[in-house]
Amino acid sequence: MINNAFTIAWEYLIDPFIQYTFLKRALVASCGIALTSGPVGVLLVLKRMSLMGDALSHGILPGIAIGYLVAGLWLPALTIGGIIAGLAVALISGFISRHTNLYEDASFTGLYLISLAIGVLILSAQGGNMNLMHLLFGSVLGIDQTSLLIIAISTTLSLLTLALVYRPLIYECFDPLFLQAMGVKGGHYNLVFLAIVVCNLVAACQALGTLMALGIMMLPAIAARVAFQSLPAIFLASTLIATFSGYVGLILSYHLNWLSGPTIILVCGGFYIVALLKKTFSAVF
Repeated sequence: MINNAFTIAWEYLIDPFIQYTFLKRALVASCGIALTSGPVGVLLVLKRMSLMGDALSHGILPGIAIGYLVAGLWLPALTIGGIIAGLAVALISGFISRHTNLYEDASFTGLYLISLAIGVLILSAQGGNMNLMHLLFGSVLGIDQTSLLIIAISTTLSLLTLALVYRPLIYECFDPLFLQAMGVKGGHYNLVFLAIVVCNLVAACQALGTLMALGIMMLPAIAARVAFQSLPAIFLASTLIATFSGYVGLILSYHLNWLSGPTIILVCGGFYIVALLKKTFSAVF
């Protein structure tokens, strides 16, 4: 009985990743994205910048579209274009909010809607529906060596940079007045953080597309924030949820023949719903 259970578990949960190289690459890519998306998503939640992250995830699309026009589906060009577009949206939005009566969320909303429309028009006119769908929704099962390298570089640089600016970012979340009293300009660190967000969204876009990239960043972070109070526990739980969701999503998509990217995000959403229900029932009863 035990041997049969072990055999079934091995066949359904492990053997697909041994048999198929594309599943191995997809799993490595998902884990790499999760390692940095977990902490970045938590900081977005703590800084109340979740909608800003959504705006940036759409704002990178014109850069990716222009990169496609210049170099086709060559990933370095798409990556560079996406990073430039995302940073441009962040900087222009900050400039508008400082020199007009608009708050930053309103300027971000206006810019991301314009960026999304421009990107979709370019891709639909020049790239065709297939390439438009690929860039909007990604193809985690189509990850190649170049994509893995880009994800690895983004993850490594993001984690190292977060380690350097972690303390000022946390102070800005909970006690910005203390940061000002120390003579530290939080705006500089905020720009560095926005650059990290953009880089990770572009890296995740290789696997999940521009419309799904934010899901693996935000849903695990929100679920962890609901379930835990301690900051280290929130960071750890968010990273683990994102990593486990990538694995479970790939397994489900393989056996059920579902699209891998949306399945991964739905698993993340499942953790979010469970965390909400647990919190609600514990508060009521």
